[in-house]
Amino acid sequence: MTNFGGSIPSVGALQIPDGAYLLDVREQDEWDAGHAPEAVHIPMSALNERAGEIPQDREVYVVCRVGGRSAQVTVALNNAGWKALNVDGGMIAWERAGLPVDAVGDAEPYIA
Repeated sequence: MTNFGGSIPSVGALQIPDGAYLLDVREQDEWDAGHAPEAVHIPMSALNERAGEIPQDREVYVVCRVGGRSAQVTVALNNAGWKALNVDGGMIAWERAGLPVDAVGDAEPYIA
């Protein structure tokens, strides 16, 4: 685990354990274009209304496109009692690491 900006716990995409709770906080169009197959999608804009869906009994790995929004969500979740970690480099780093990406529908997946 590394610290992003000195205070945000973070991990690289390849450090996320199998079966981890991966929370994608990007908007719907970004999710539709390409996302991690096992991720749970709750857009940052809906986080307040849907926070109860996020488990508090396990680590939450938070991802966005490059890591900015997910860093903000990581801080907010940790301040509210979750144990959250930011995914360094977001879905761009995920894809560059050769990890799988799915799209909604029949389109070829890409990171928007």
